[in-house]
Amino acid sequence: MRFYRRLQPFHAISFDLDDTLYSNQPIMVATDKKMVAYLHKSLSDYGIDSHLYRFDFSFWWPFRQQVIAQSPELQHDVGLLREKTYYLGALSFGLTSIEANIFAATALAYFVEQRSNFTLPQQTHDFLSFLQRKMPLVAISNGNVDTQKIGIAKYFTEHFHASIDNKLKPDRDMFDKTCTALQIRPEQLLHVGDCGKNDVFGAINAGCQTAWLNPYKVGKPLKVLPTLALDNIEQLAKILT
Repeated sequence: MRFYRRLQPFHAISFDLDDTLYSNQPIMVATDKKMVAYLHKSLSDYGIDSHLYRFDFSFWWPFRQQVIAQSPELQHDVGLLREKTYYLGALSFGLTSIEANIFAATALAYFVEQRSNFTLPQQTHDFLSFLQRKMPLVAISNGNVDTQKIGIAKYFTEHFHASIDNKLKPDRDMFDKTCTALQIRPEQLLHVGDCGKNDVFGAINAGCQTAWLNPYKVGKPLKVLPTLALDNIEQLAKILT
């Protein structure tokens, strides 16, 4: 554990989820493989010769860019952006608008189910439970993991995920809403996350304190110094008052 700024008293802790509490990369690699198989099967049910196509990221990218060009605000909602991307792709195969809507909604539901199909070690549950007894915990995520399904929703007083109504980190929007919901000042919130841009810069810019935790080495590099850096999540116990 290393300190870069003076740690002020804090009354709540917020957590990023993906690549902070668990390694998200292998989960997404497995999910992407399942999605390719699912999309082949689903579109073949509509009479599409799906074996002529590779339904990987490169196939959907042009449709994704088209959605963003039409509705830039959807960049803040990765789930809705994915659903609209599937919708445009389905239309390109000649599905009706109703069929494309059904296809897109069910594909998104399958994606969220698969990307949330993992369990956390008991040690993580035990530590979150320990922290919860000390002060309020909040989840602040740009992603769309189902916290109920992975078993951690019960530890969080509030859960903010990026959407049309909640702007993506590093925007200060979700940090501000967290402080408002908990009725605390920004400096009384300690945010824990792996990304030097979305988590550390975003929280510092919102006036919060930050603990940089980058256990899987996939977060973007630091833009500004955090309040402190953690080697593992359990080190938080040493700074609780």
